[in-house]
Amino acid sequence: MIAAMDSVGVDGAILVSPWTLYRCDASYVIDVQQAFPERIALSKPFDLLDGQVGDAVTAWAASPGVVAARIMMTGSRRSPEEEVGIDAVCRAAAVSSLPVCVLAWGELDRLEAVVRRHPDTQFVLDHLGLPQPFEPPVPPDPFAGLPVVLALAGFPNLAIKVTGAATLSHQPCPFDDLWPHLEQVFNAFGLERCLWGTDWTRAVGLVTYKEAVDAFATTSRLSDSDREQLMAGSARRVFRWTPTRG
Repeated sequence: MIAAMDSVGVDGAILVSPWTLYRCDASYVIDVQQAFPERIALSKPFDLLDGQVGDAVTAWAASPGVVAARIMMTGSRRSPEEEVGIDAVCRAAAVSSLPVCVLAWGELDRLEAVVRRHPDTQFVLDHLGLPQPFEPPVPPDPFAGLPVVLALAGFPNLAIKVTGAATLSHQPCPFDDLWPHLEQVFNAFGLERCLWGTDWTRAVGLVTYKEAVDAFATTSRLSDSDREQLMAGSARRVFRWTPTRG
């Protein structure tokens, strides 16, 4: 990852501990952050059925390099116990000023209710709020759910990750078919609430790291100031973190 970043001039990245590999064990990403503390910041998912999950979030927030917590709604049980866990994560995160990233594919109605309940918590909607493939083929209409995503833009405490966008394109780099949809996101949320990212290595079966960077770094569809906001400024504001390299 560091080599890929160096090859295209990316100074830092927020590493999300992979749910599919490690569930709530962040040991691996902690080791990576300790090896590259000037380049890497951290987020991890939490066990919503853990009766002490609020305390776990508080401890995580105080750990070196940590900038966010994560809630996994997709594929979850929708049980009363899980809702209690979600609320505990959100309350603890608000006290610690820790943003809460949410994977909510197919669960945007539930996310809306959570955001309403916790107006003092900074939420970040993962991956444009849209299901994204791990390998080809790209779904025929990957932006079909975008109107529901855009309806959430009215919540000022909700930002959105423009991560993995290239995995939704039916065209090669620079993925021109994405821009009509992305522009709707930018207009609805404002660039100050939009956070670019590659979602590499999850996206490795569909796009290279360089392509995921170049599609935004070199496009004429963004002004230089818009590019700086989308690819750096919003992350600095929402996650209150800046890599010390570059």
